[in-house]
Amino acid sequence: QVQLVESGGGLVQAGGSLRLSCTVSGSIFRLNDMGWYRQAPGKQRELVATISRLGTTMYVDTVKGRFAISSDNAENTVFLQMNSLKPEDTAVYYCNRHPTPYQNGLGDYWGQGTQVTVAS
Repeated sequence: QVQLVESGGGLVQAGGSLRLSCTVSGSIFRLNDMGWYRQAPGKQRELVATISRLGTTMYVDTVKGRFAISSDNAENTVFLQMNSLKPEDTAVYYCNRHPTPYQNGLGDYWGQGTQVTVAS
């Protein structure tokens, strides 16, 4: 059974940086494309960045040039380095398989996420 554990969030001033980590267990990590997603209060969850199993990365326009996704296949961990943070980056951040989230028999499985709050 897959488990996703996100960490590294916190409260930061605008312009600051955070590095998020997501450890994946119960899956052959290196065979999957992975993504970071975020959900702001009152909004739908949105994709932020992806990394393919070959290392190709993609970013949505709102974070391009500020965020960097990477992975460590040996540690089954995907990272999101976030620089030049803005208040609009405030959200709960999640990682998951991309494009199809991991399933747990009941449907899409999501970890607990990690809260990022950017103060202006």
